[in-house]
Amino acid sequence: MSVEKINTLVVGAGQAGVAMSEHLSLMGVPHIVLERSRIAERWRSERWDSLVANGPAWHDRFPGLKFEGISPEAFPPKERMADYFEAYVDKLQAPVRTGVDVQSVERHVGRPGFKVTTSAGEFDAANVVAATGPFQRPSIPNIVPASAPLHQLHSSAYKNPSQLPEGAVLVVGAGASGSQIAEELQKAGKTVYLSVGEHYRPPRAYRGRDYCWWLGALGLWDEVKIQPKKKHVAFAVSGYEGGKTVDFRRLAHQGINLVGVTQEWNDGVMTFQPGLVENVAEGDRAYFDVLRDADAYIEANGLPFPLEPSAWELLPDPECLVEPILSLDLAAAGVTTILWATGFKFDFSWLKVDAFDEKGEPFHKRGISAQSGVYFLGLPNLVNRASSFIYGVWHDAKYVADHIVLQNDYMNYSKP
Repeated sequence: MSVEKINTLVVGAGQAGVAMSEHLSLMGVPHIVLERSRIAERWRSERWDSLVANGPAWHDRFPGLKFEGISPEAFPPKERMADYFEAYVDKLQAPVRTGVDVQSVERHVGRPGFKVTTSAGEFDAANVVAATGPFQRPSIPNIVPASAPLHQLHSSAYKNPSQLPEGAVLVVGAGASGSQIAEELQKAGKTVYLSVGEHYRPPRAYRGRDYCWWLGALGLWDEVKIQPKKKHVAFAVSGYEGGKTVDFRRLAHQGINLVGVTQEWNDGVMTFQPGLVENVAEGDRAYFDVLRDADAYIEANGLPFPLEPSAWELLPDPECLVEPILSLDLAAAGVTTILWATGFKFDFSWLKVDAFDEKGEPFHKRGISAQSGVYFLGLPNLVNRASSFIYGVWHDAKYVADHIVLQNDYMNYSKP
């Protein structure tokens, strides 16, 4: 069987892989992008039906292509997002090959480069970019056994309320996915319990500007994660129903029962950690910090933005904050489903190089691995807060492409 040679092989044709291809093309680097399914497949088949982008159309896009037929302030639905990436690939004439599963990447012995084994044959690549993103393998805590008399599913398998059995639902995780799904289920007539931990909940918009605008104006997109080992804090932001602030007090007053961090399941009784009140209060403090910073920015720059006093108002504490639920007999409460909105784990099992820590997380600096020729793109906080968003991954890809060009120059140098 023949082996195809290529300078740079990019794995994954989501937003990271497409951005990588654009910059490699601009710099004249021969490359291919391999995608095991369709372009932007996760937007199409691994998200719920009503999902929209978390940022408005003017922001959640690449610099080279605007959304057509949609207001710049609107939040594109998931199908439009997937179509957008396909249109961008067509515009770039990017060398994307779909339906190709990358099975393993191994460093050659005694010479530079990598042997890449795929469902479509073998490749010989000088560089490999892992652009598979952060949503690789659903993460479900080992709390409730699979044999429990409950319907359990991860948020990546959820489509709409009609797929769930009759009965109440416990949604575990209150980030962007969990908070939106919980509200959708409650509006569909379900009794919902929402397990809330530490979170960051910014205003969706303030004084006439979307939060994405404020992130740029206040320099928050450029924030670097200073403590890489600090535990993850859920990012609760939503474009749901035209975009609105995720407010857990509002959700509780709508009828959603807030509970603390899901801790233990014992013979049908779920216990929750204390700390719900403190976590909600901390989320409120972070919210008000953004408002104060925005007000200071407006005043310092003399901007004629309208006042918004209602943004400073909090609803009264609901009963679930006054008397937090610390344990719940699921059967007695009518809970028949647990929906785990608990995020994802990395799965780089195909990348057989020494570039990971004991948890399987990549060692890198701005996407450049300690293993020469291996690169990562599209991961949370790869460089800064923006790195897992379309806006940020495009800029990160340019940095990685620059490094690939430099390394190619070194490898091709011949002493006169």
